Amino acid sequence: MRLTKTVKMIEAHAEGEVGRIVTGGDFHVPGDTMLSKMNYINDQDDSLRRFLVFEPRGYAQMSTNLLFPPTRPDADVAFIILQGDKAHAMSGSNSICLTTVVLETGIIEMKEPTTILHLDTPAGLVKATAQCKSGKCERVSLDMNPSFATDLDVKIDVDGIGQVIVDIAFGGVFYGLIDVAQFNMDIVPNNARQLVEIGTKVHRTINRDLVIKHPEIDGLEGLSYTMFTGFNSDGEMQGATILPPGRIDRSPCGTGNSARLAVMYARGQIEVGEKRTARSIINSYFDVEITGLKSIGGVSAILPRISGRGWVFGKHEIGIDPNDPYLEGYSVSDCWGDAFDLMSNVD
Repeated sequence: MRLTKTVKMIEAHAEGEVGRIVTGGDFHVPGDTMLSKMNYINDQDDSLRRFLVFEPRGYAQMSTNLLFPPTRPDADVAFIILQGDKAHAMSGSNSICLTTVVLETGIIEMKEPTTILHLDTPAGLVKATAQCKSGKCERVSLDMNPSFATDLDVKIDVDGIGQVIVDIAFGGVFYGLIDVAQFNMDIVPNNARQLVEIGTKVHRTINRDLVIKHPEIDGLEGLSYTMFTGFNSDGEMQGATILPPGRIDRSPCGTGNSARLAVMYARGQIEVGEKRTARSIINSYFDVEITGLKSIGGVSAILPRISGRGWVFGKHEIGIDPNDPYLEGYSVSDCWGDAFDLMSNVD
């Protein structure tokens, strides 16, 4: 083989959601902070994301995480999440994958029974507490970014659907939260395609009609995802995050549930210290709670904690044959949907 631009990855998933971790390779992303690195990928040079995420080297139902040395002295490791539409600032499931991978592979020394890592993300510092036994990272608790509701019960007119009521909240990235009861639907696998179609249209409408910006972090703006919310027959929280360009998060979603907890607190539906179980569309679960309160740019915020499990399931190395016509990959709407105009590189 005569591969160039080779990249090594560890494959992992957190409660069903795949998060590959890039552990080796020749790449450079300019920027003094993780936010500036993320915005460089999104605004100036998207080729690395496309190379890693798009077919034939990637697939729609996954994230790929770039591992970096920390850009701040109080962090142990830094990372950026690459997905089908762009680079994103924060993800709970990917943080669990990353923590599991760096500890189980020895990139960072595992200390039993507990290892604490501080993650440098574009959305700020996240504390990861890993419960470890016999060389295995058994569970990871994340003290997430301060999360807050910005607008409750926003009425938007969505083409082809009509009026939809959403809550806008920040949980590490910005969310549009949609009560699934508006559509008389359950969050079950058989409804996944319909949920994706609705959530995608709502996402487009919100980003078209609303200005969404973080009150303190310049450059952190715009809606990243929509999330359907509901409860299962046992009264547990249930959710389905819709990720561009058109799929459902297999995990319960860490940033989504952080945003949801902020909305629930704003409505008086949960108290500080009260623990809940949050289920995904495949019935995997996170334990979620609010550990405290904080003011962010004059906005009342909560401090969420998300706890879940990650598993390493493989190793992966990719590269490019210099004659490969698809150097930056391609996307086709049968898998990738039509939520964004993703160049296919197919003539």
